[in-house]
Amino acid sequence: MDPVLAKTPAQSWDYFVGALKSGELMDNTGYTMMAVIIAWVLAGAVGVVAGLALGLLPRVERVLTPFLDAANAMPRIALAPLFIVAFGINTTAKVALAATLVFFIVMSSARAGVRSTDAEWLRLSAVLGASKPQVFFKVLFPVATPAIFAGLRLGLIYSLLGVVGSELISARNGLGQLVATYSATYRMEAVYAILIFLAAIAVVLNQAMGVAERRLLRWQPPADK
Repeated sequence: MDPVLAKTPAQSWDYFVGALKSGELMDNTGYTMMAVIIAWVLAGAVGVVAGLALGLLPRVERVLTPFLDAANAMPRIALAPLFIVAFGINTTAKVALAATLVFFIVMSSARAGVRSTDAEWLRLSAVLGASKPQVFFKVLFPVATPAIFAGLRLGLIYSLLGVVGSELISARNGLGQLVATYSATYRMEAVYAILIFLAAIAVVLNQAMGVAERRLLRWQPPADK
């Protein structure tokens, strides 16, 4: 291998320990995770509302679907320079890029969850005289909740990807900016250490969402029943 790329695990470990002691790694992790959580919360909330609304309003969905599909098909990383010019090299640009990823994932999951409701349940609710709010809160929303959580779980990982992608292009701080800086100076042992650290963060986030999902959806019957 090229000597520039062939770094040993010991070299990456030495950088990791030194970066922890100096505070460089944790400080930049804090900036990255702040942007990740902000983008996930904002885009997740808007995505849930939009997905539920589209699922409940099929006529509106038919009109908006071509536009939403076109926007979703756009390579989001190409929007990063636009956000940087519009918002500057700060957290707002990172949040904007990550939010565009999270929104469509959560919206699609919420919409699919509403549409997966059994038609027999809806007819039975109408026969029993349930009002529209009752049908929504007693039937539609509980059915859509697992799909919404699945979208939020996936959206959290994509929020991390969007923030790091924005930082790689241009940012004042963050783990992605560290990767870009050390790549430019050929310190590949640092790049490898940060990439492994990012992978560990993604695993922790995914596991945390899994635990939260299991606790909040305890009312659901087991999948094998």
